[in-house]
Amino acid sequence: MRIGLFIPCYIDAFFPQVGVATLELLERFGHEVVYPPDQTCCGQPMANSGFNAEAADTEALFVRNFSGFDYVVAPSGSCVHHVRDKFDAIEQTEAVKEVRARTYELVELLHDVLKVDAFPWARFPHRVGLHNSCGTLRQLKHATPSELREPFFSKPMDLLSKVEGIEFVQPSRPDECCGFGGTFSVFEEVVSTKMGYDKVRDHARAGAEYIVSADSSCLMHQQGCAERIGVPMKFIHVAEILNGASA
Repeated sequence: MRIGLFIPCYIDAFFPQVGVATLELLERFGHEVVYPPDQTCCGQPMANSGFNAEAADTEALFVRNFSGFDYVVAPSGSCVHHVRDKFDAIEQTEAVKEVRARTYELVELLHDVLKVDAFPWARFPHRVGLHNSCGTLRQLKHATPSELREPFFSKPMDLLSKVEGIEFVQPSRPDECCGFGGTFSVFEEVVSTKMGYDKVRDHARAGAEYIVSADSSCLMHQQGCAERIGVPMKFIHVAEILNGASA
């Protein structure tokens, strides 16, 4: 399988280890992974802020970079949601539609496409609280939203449960937004901050040593909140654990 690796701008700038872990993890399963060097932002921040038309050039560049791959994979649910469901600032040619349809978030690819059933190199002997970002939960269908009262499933938990030593703990309000919400955290700073404080305290009361997520943006927000209120929590992307990070 030939995979185009899309690393969102904030991961490239602040969490490069997540991009490296994603690359190494996909290569462990024998796939050819290509990183187009002139890739940039997918345009999500502009579109979310009401400047959808201004995202056209970044969307067009994305399509040029990632045409021709079997799959396009990113370690970010929100970016994949934008590409697949909101990528409409440019004309919807067959090439655009094909790139959008082939774009997958990492957990989706591992669970739904590759159907990985073991990570023999991975061991993580820690108590973790799983955070599903709102878009990843409700748009990409990573797990069952608790408000629907449907039979439980969780793709990231299913994958992580195959890692030796890991122990899951459950916050009292597992699907509550952490307050990041992209530009929401900028324009509604006070509300966003209070939501973040509540979220990390909920995980701390449950006994989590780490909060793990498929979205580094949410982890970034919660880490800042935890540091400001003195909650001794650590934060890690699911790709890092599945690739063999021990701490």
